[in-house]
Amino acid sequence: MRSAFTGAFAPYICGLIEKKQALGYDYHGSACILRTFDEFCREQFPNETCLTAELAMKWAEQFKTEKNLSRLNRVSVIRELAKYMNSVGEQAYLLPLQLTKKSGRHIPYIYSKEDLSKLFKEIDSLQPSLRAPTKHLVVSVIFRLIYCCGLRPVEARRLRREDVNLFDGTVNILESKGHKDRIVVLSEDMLELCRNYDLRVEKIYPHRKYFFQSPSVRGDGMYSMEWIIPTFRRFLQTAGISGYGEVRPRLYDLRHTFATHRLYQWVKEGKDINACLAYLSGYMGHSNLESTAYYIHLLPTLYTDLPELRLDSSLEMEADLCD
Repeated sequence: MRSAFTGAFAPYICGLIEKKQALGYDYHGSACILRTFDEFCREQFPNETCLTAELAMKWAEQFKTEKNLSRLNRVSVIRELAKYMNSVGEQAYLLPLQLTKKSGRHIPYIYSKEDLSKLFKEIDSLQPSLRAPTKHLVVSVIFRLIYCCGLRPVEARRLRREDVNLFDGTVNILESKGHKDRIVVLSEDMLELCRNYDLRVEKIYPHRKYFFQSPSVRGDGMYSMEWIIPTFRRFLQTAGISGYGEVRPRLYDLRHTFATHRLYQWVKEGKDINACLAYLSGYMGHSNLESTAYYIHLLPTLYTDLPELRLDSSLEMEADLCD
């Protein structure tokens, strides 16, 4: 790992990554940020061997085309690096906590049925490739799995083949956010799709480790988020789905859409929405009911045909929409 980082802070960066991974964190996204930070220090502070306030504050400046959430993520990771350096006896400037605070709640893009139809039509039109012989199969299943089961994208890409039970239609989500495990159940259509996918991929990659095995000789066998997200964005573009106003569709919004569509269906069926929240919260792996309850407040803004919704007043709206 040391060879991936060549700047003055390389030993501490490697130490932080090893510590986080030893605790069970994936830390892949943060490692990418740290790699960018390593390059930043070599280019802009080539002679600096201390994590000074000047260096840290320069890093915390927002890039011209950068979204606020991206900057917050960058700042948070370097705060973690500074904490680690301080813990091992190396003095480092700790960026102010307020620099990591979100300025407002992100508004998710909830895909309509028409959106999903256009999106999956584009996804299913991808042709086989000699360089990536299973890519067209992977995209057809992984994006549907995220939507149909409300998975976090990272949960889908990390699935091992043994985690997907193609006999009883259950999927084990292990060591997810907050180190929680859970089981999700596939619909009959999704189970059949996964069975067909597995049969075809197993002929190409027999005895593979991951359900969505990457053909790349680099990495650990999983598709990276650096491949998954841009691939999804290209499908959005060709499908003509661009959002509205300042709200732009993202891959993670498939998870939000799953929750919103599920709750809408329950309300239309006349079910007790408060009783359903606990089930949905557990199914999605939320850390608290508040995160799930947020979707209830989205419904009236999306659907005009709903009856009045009465939500338990104890559920305060301080949800983490990345939960």
